Amino acid sequence: MKVLLNDGLAKEGIHLFYEAGIEVDTNKRDLNQLISEIGQFDALIVRSATKVNKKVIEAGSKGKLKVIGRAGVGYDNIDVFSASKNGIVVKYAPFGNTNAVAELTLGLILSISRNIPQAHQSLKSGTWKKAKLRGTELSYKTLGILGCGKIGNRVGELARRGFDMEVIGYDICPCLESNIKMVSKEEVLSNSDYVSIHTGGNEVIVGEKELKLMKPTAYLINTSRGNNVDTKALYTALKEKRIAGAALDVFPEEPKAEGADFRNRLSLLNNVILSSHLGASTIEAQKETSIEVAKVIIGYLLGGDFSNSVNVGESIELEEQAVYPLFIHHRDVPGVFANIDKLLADNDINIRANYSRQIGKTGFAISVYVLHKQVSEKIIKELNKIENICTVKA
Repeated sequence: MKVLLNDGLAKEGIHLFYEAGIEVDTNKRDLNQLISEIGQFDALIVRSATKVNKKVIEAGSKGKLKVIGRAGVGYDNIDVFSASKNGIVVKYAPFGNTNAVAELTLGLILSISRNIPQAHQSLKSGTWKKAKLRGTELSYKTLGILGCGKIGNRVGELARRGFDMEVIGYDICPCLESNIKMVSKEEVLSNSDYVSIHTGGNEVIVGEKELKLMKPTAYLINTSRGNNVDTKALYTALKEKRIAGAALDVFPEEPKAEGADFRNRLSLLNNVILSSHLGASTIEAQKETSIEVAKVIIGYLLGGDFSNSVNVGESIELEEQAVYPLFIHHRDVPGVFANIDKLLADNDINIRANYSRQIGKTGFAISVYVLHKQVSEKIIKELNKIENICTVKA
C-alpha cells in the first residue's frame, strides 16, 4: 500500500507508516499532478495547503484511493460531498492541536489586554512608552466562547483555572461533558469582556449584528477560521471604537507561500493584533497531529477502523437506526459467511455489520452480525442447519 503526504508530515507519523509496512511518498504535487497521479495511492494526507477538490477525488476513486486524511482539525479544503459520493472515507486529527490553539488564544487575549506587541515594537524602534500602553487584567473578567468543542472547552479550562475568569459559551450542539456555562449566543456577545471564536466552518459567526451586541470595552479573538468574522464589519466597529479591540490569527485570504506579501486593512488599526495562522504551529502539535492522523489512516487501511471519520459514522449507534445483534459460533473455515449472508438475504434481512474473531486456539470463531431486522425462530433454525455452524443466538 502507498500513502501520499502532499503537505508533509512530522517524522513521528511517517515512522508509523513504515512500521506498518506502508510505503510513503512526500513529494509535493500541484493540482494537475495530483489529479494525474492520485490513483496510484491508497491514501492521501494533506494539511491546509492542498485543496482536495472534486476532480482530485474522482480521479482517485477511479484508481486505488480509499481514504483522505486531514492532519488537523479543520477539513474545509476537502470536498467531503464528492468524497462520500465516490466512496472515499475522509478522516481528520482533531486532538493533536487542541492545546496549541487554546494556548495561542490565551496568548492573544493577554497580548491585546496588556498591549504587549505595541510595547515590544516601541522599544525595538527605540522609544520608551508606558503611560499610553496601560492595559486591563483578565482575572475575574467574563470570557465568552462561541463553539464549545474540544478547543473551546480547553480555552475555557485554561481561562478559568489560570485567571479565575467566568466562562460562558454558546454552541448549536453543546457537549454534555463541558464545564462551560451554556447560554444563548446573544448573552455571550452582550455579557462578555472577551469573545473567542472556536466554531470552524466557512459561515460568518460574528458580523455587523453580533458586533453591535458586544460591549464597547470588549475584545474579539478569532483563532478558528478567517471567514467566521465579517472583517469589513469588524474594521468599521474597531475604527469607530464600538469595541475595544481584536486579535486575529486567521483571515479570509491568506498567503500560500512563506515570505509572501500580506495585505489586510485591519493592520492599519492600533487596536488590532494579528498573527500568521500560528494556532497549530508548535513542535508538540505537529508531532501529536502526525501521530494521530497516521494511526487513523493505518487503522482504516489495515483493519477497516472508522475512527475520526468525517463522512462515516464511527459507530453504528450514531446512524440512529434500529439494529439487532445475532451471535453465531462456527468453524473458522471458508464458505461459512457466504452461506449465512445468502440465507439472510433470501429473507430480506440487511446486514449492517459483521464482527468476527477467533475464539481461543480451537479453530472456531464467534461472529456477531448486526442486522436491520430481527430474525425469527424459524430463521435461527435454518441457520443452525448450515454446515460448520455450531450455535446461533439472537
